[in-house]
Amino acid sequence: MHEPRASSTPRVPLSERIVSLDQFRGYTVLGMFVVNFVGFFAVVPAALKHHNTYCSYADTIMPQFFFAVGLAYRLTFLRRARRMDRPGLYERFIRRSLGLIGLGALLYLSGAALEAWMNPPSSSWPSLVVRGLRTDVFQALVHIGVTVLWILPVIGAGPLARVAFAGGSAAIQVVLSHAFYYQWVMTAPGIDGGPLGFLTWSIPMLAGSLAYDAVAAGSAGAAVQKLAAWGLALMIAGYALSCLNRVTPPNSYSGGGLREVLLEPPLVPPTRAVNYWTMNQQAGTVPYLIFGSGLSLALYAVFVWACDIRGFQFAVLRTLGVNALAGYVIHMVVDQAMKPLLAHDAAWAVALTALAGFLAVCYLSLRFMEKKGIYLRL
Repeated sequence: MHEPRASSTPRVPLSERIVSLDQFRGYTVLGMFVVNFVGFFAVVPAALKHHNTYCSYADTIMPQFFFAVGLAYRLTFLRRARRMDRPGLYERFIRRSLGLIGLGALLYLSGAALEAWMNPPSSSWPSLVVRGLRTDVFQALVHIGVTVLWILPVIGAGPLARVAFAGGSAAIQVVLSHAFYYQWVMTAPGIDGGPLGFLTWSIPMLAGSLAYDAVAAGSAGAAVQKLAAWGLALMIAGYALSCLNRVTPPNSYSGGGLREVLLEPPLVPPTRAVNYWTMNQQAGTVPYLIFGSGLSLALYAVFVWACDIRGFQFAVLRTLGVNALAGYVIHMVVDQAMKPLLAHDAAWAVALTALAGFLAVCYLSLRFMEKKGIYLRL
């Protein structure tokens, strides 16, 4: 990192990569590879699977993707704003977002169609088409593309505007969820927040934009302190909001004091019925995304300290981190090719061997692309 300088706006690195971002993104891609593959096996611990009744380790991965996208989004927007007029700048991001949405829709709908073809459906094709448009299409890439469009008006604005926008988006989602949306998305079944998921996925993406401001301000040591403090505050806030589950229907407060109000901490299965205030990836709830944003900030603080201050970096994480979109597409293709050959109730040895092969194919594919200078950009 360079020495700090007096400036009213963050500096924009124009000729160098942020090593901590590449390494953080590489860790996130590796985590995605693992949880998306091993969640198929019954023998795998619950923490590595999605449950939609609490925040497992698997559920922490997707917010980190949005966090990393938000950090890079802010960097790229400010960089291009220096040499482009606003209409052209907005047009560029709109076109790239629509392209990402199109790519995601193609991947998800073709995957759903392949699954339906291999496993004759019990329902009619028209109902499958409706399910595809209502549910299957709204997954990670589509959510990223839509969220990028949603926060475009404020990505170049000051921190207060971005925080207010995130808070307003969260408030809209809370109101709609209590009116009808939570029940709808949980019974669709929805995934990753459903069609309105962008409202809360904007929270980690804008948190990433604030993290960029902290890192680009010039002092890596000060950035670590800010990121860690912000991360801790958001994790506590997300957990506190999730505790509303204890005192809202179908649960109720019985006067047992603080112990009665406190919920099980993240990564621990709940002992009571869940509702909107549960940390839930399927519904994209506000407590889940606030906690996930806080965890992303705190974890990124570790990477800033380790990479930008101490100079550590791992070649494997660099390879995964500099080509995250390609990694996402490749892992989907390899996953769909391998899963039909494996048994859900396979033993540990089989699951671990399959995971090793899966990781090897994904990594070597990305390493080949890196050597050839082939990159897919978000």
